[in-house]
Amino acid sequence: MKRIEISRKAETELDRLGVFDWPVWTCDVSEFPWKYDDRESCYVIEGEVEITTDTETVYLRPGDYAVFPAGLQCRWKVIKPVKKHYKLG
Repeated sequence: MKRIEISRKAETELDRLGVFDWPVWTCDVSEFPWKYDDRESCYVIEGEVEITTDTETVYLRPGDYAVFPAGLQCRWKVIKPVKKHYKLG
């Protein structure tokens, strides 16, 4: 079963991973289906998102570090405009 992993990481760990050098993605309030062709890691800078899969609903907020497995299908509901660093693979 493909699950979204959400954690909080210390600033030193985020630096070690190079998170602050990753590209930034933004999105206004909206709702849309999404499929992850590749594994994605992301760090939420701003906003709030509800993500629903066949088996769970999770929320992402500032400071959350999330990993989405390749092949995951979900629905994004952007509650507050979101800004995040992301890395594919």
